Amino acid sequence: MLVASSIVHSGGHAAAADYSGAEHRHAGSQIALHEGVHGAPPTGRFAAAGKTLGHDVSGWQGDVDWPAAARDGARFVYVKATEGTGFTSTSFAQQYNGSYRAGLIRGAYHFARPDVSGGAEQARYFVEHGGGWSPDGKTLPGALDVEYNPYGDTCYGRKPAGMVAWIKDFSATYTRLTGRAPVIYTSTSWWRKCTGDSAAFGDTNPLWLARYAPRIGELPAGWPTHTIWQFADSGPLPGDQNYFNGAPDRVAKLAAG
Repeated sequence: MLVASSIVHSGGHAAAADYSGAEHRHAGSQIALHEGVHGAPPTGRFAAAGKTLGHDVSGWQGDVDWPAAARDGARFVYVKATEGTGFTSTSFAQQYNGSYRAGLIRGAYHFARPDVSGGAEQARYFVEHGGGWSPDGKTLPGALDVEYNPYGDTCYGRKPAGMVAWIKDFSATYTRLTGRAPVIYTSTSWWRKCTGDSAAFGDTNPLWLARYAPRIGELPAGWPTHTIWQFADSGPLPGDQNYFNGAPDRVAKLAAG
């Protein structure tokens, strides 16, 4: 669903923000385009030892057969809720509530648009449109998807210091509103280019890393380990394929806070 949103240019006039394609845009929609696909770890109905299989979905998948996803091994899922301050996924309710009813631990994610508005404003918009957290043991903290700009400049026209400040504003506001620090979704290459490989978030925000390869590879600065690895943009589960770095009880622990 699109709502009114505008960008104020240096001349003082406002222009409508571009949300074309937002309904079908998903976490990692730009990763394969910019970084390629280099293989994948072994996949199947059950995760490798010490990992938990999950996935993430957006409006691209439409209505999802959640009982089937659970039968196929999904134990957790992230669902796209919002983008910028002008888009809410029309598939969100079916995906978010349906996954819960099927027994999955689920969370919501926000596609960052640092070119549209401030981080604090987008965190509020996210929470107001489904991205909150509740201590029910079945809800993961919200995730901030920061990746390549699908509309233009890779770093949304921001220098590294400005991008770090934007992410800090989002994270601080989300934490204040929900009591939980958001998960940060990104790729190592984008993070290095657009934040200067900032190490500012490793102690506070769980890392959800995108890399389509047999191994996860290098992590961004500041994170000694990852929490979730998005290892493929397609597979047996609807949407993108993910491994949680731990057994199912660790997923539950992240949900519980």
